[in-house]
Amino acid sequence: MYAAIDTDSKLLLKIDVYSRRGIGPAAAFLHRLTEKHDVSDTEFLVDAGGYLTALVRQKLSGQLNYTDRNHIEKWFQTVTMRIDRFHIFWRGSQASTKR
Repeated sequence: MYAAIDTDSKLLLKIDVYSRRGIGPAAAFLHRLTEKHDVSDTEFLVDAGGYLTALVRQKLSGQLNYTDRNHIEKWFQTVTMRIDRFHIFWRGSQASTKR
């Protein structure tokens, strides 16, 4: 799952789900993000999963920064928790729903 969040307003700008991780899906996500939003003054906070390469491919700048990720990590934790609840309480849900 890839998400773009405005950390000032806590507004979710874009979300995409891919079946795999890596530079390719990250670059595709960033491309779609730049089509809909002006990201010229944006600071991208990424982990060390090769995503800096995806930023460079899209001619964006970024840095490894773990200090301001609390809102993002909290949001992903909330989404994961809600998916788990759905999977547990929705009778007859497919095991693939959780994945």
